[in-house]
Amino acid sequence: MLVLGVESSCDETGVALYDSAHGLLAHALYSQIAMHNAYGGVVPELASRDHIRRVLPLTREVLAGSDRTLSDIDGIAYTEGPGLAGALLVGAGMARALAYALAIPAVGVHHLEGHMLSPLISDTPPQFPFVALLVSGGHTQLMLVSGVGCYTLLGETLDDAAGEAFDKTAQLLGLGYPGGPALSALAATGDSGRFSLPRPMLNSGDFDFSFSGLKTAVLTLVRKVGLGEAADIAAAFQSAAVEVLVKKSLAACAHSGATRLVVAGGVGANAHLRERLTRDAAARGIDVFYPRLEFCTDNGAMIAYAGAQRLVSRLKLPSAQPDLTFAVKPRWELATLDAA
Repeated sequence: MLVLGVESSCDETGVALYDSAHGLLAHALYSQIAMHNAYGGVVPELASRDHIRRVLPLTREVLAGSDRTLSDIDGIAYTEGPGLAGALLVGAGMARALAYALAIPAVGVHHLEGHMLSPLISDTPPQFPFVALLVSGGHTQLMLVSGVGCYTLLGETLDDAAGEAFDKTAQLLGLGYPGGPALSALAATGDSGRFSLPRPMLNSGDFDFSFSGLKTAVLTLVRKVGLGEAADIAAAFQSAAVEVLVKKSLAACAHSGATRLVVAGGVGANAHLRERLTRDAAARGIDVFYPRLEFCTDNGAMIAYAGAQRLVSRLKLPSAQPDLTFAVKPRWELATLDAA
């Protein structure tokens, strides 16, 4: 089954073609980072307008790159939520209209499900069940994944997500937007032992997170020592955040009996997190799986893959004529998804 995937939840427009028999055929991505950088963060109206400009040219690019035409497509998957309402509507509207015109099915995909399943696109995918650490944008969650659509929430952040803490700390250090990659690069030049920062909820006895206090501690430290120590502050922050993510993730594996751990989302590209988690997990007999670096951020490939899993399973059901009715879900809990 050949599935076109469309991602437009925030500030990146992604389109991809996934073949259930042959894997990922092509994908293309346009990032709005340069545009939003001038404002220090994402401007929803500008994001929506840019998605409108990019989604059709990217679709043509993917079709040409895979030597396919619209008539070859068997189904369309699009990000239904969570995300920015206006941005989601662009992808959903395009996908539903195209599906109607081609008389093929369309399926809305949960953005976090796409991230969580993205390591399965690789040549060495994890087998179910596994624990997933989702560190994407405003979300930090630990999930027990028994299969597509079978997700049990183990823990989540009670305030700021890890990605938000990285970006906000980067702003405190004068690094601009988006701050995560810049902070990680700066941290690589600093001494993580120079300053001591808290590890919030590290010993809470559950699998929940809290990063707001860590961010506040950085603010206090910056006011005390100034930005001349920015590299050491960045290293101390990164070390604290990573330690919490690693220990909570491994504790969730021990609790559930899982021997496989998936890390997905933008923070999953952090080199220090990958190094520390891979090392500590190996010592406990746990295999860790990551998406390809290009699929850590938002992308169409993960939506095409997740949509394909659901559409393939639904081939056993009576097919329904596609229509133009659709809705998006700016707020949508992953644990509420039904199995495919």
